[in-house]
Amino acid sequence: MTVLLIAIGAALGAPLRYLTDRAMQARHDSPFPWGTLTVNVLGSLLLGAVAAIPAGPTVTALVGTGFCGALTTWSTLSYETLRLTREGARFHALANVLASVVAGLGAASLGYALARALNG
Repeated sequence: MTVLLIAIGAALGAPLRYLTDRAMQARHDSPFPWGTLTVNVLGSLLLGAVAAIPAGPTVTALVGTGFCGALTTWSTLSYETLRLTREGARFHALANVLASVVAGLGAASLGYALARALNG
């Protein structure tokens, strides 16, 4: 049952990642990977909230592992940073890593704090 919940969450998260990435990149005329940053920060926010609530294994599998796991993407962050470096866009590459780590940790902390505050 757990594997099915993870698959359902992933089936929702992966297309959302793709659609969000395409929408964000269409709005920015920049080599900076705005779409990947957006999905990683949003996924970190949601995962922080899931970690803060007394979520059972069902919610954790569906939302945490499945949805957030498919929505966020460390491999794409790594690839895009490497691509930027190879293209000579070293500033964008460094900004991508720093913004992703700082914003991701900040979003996870914020999601955790908000969920704790709303959950009493």
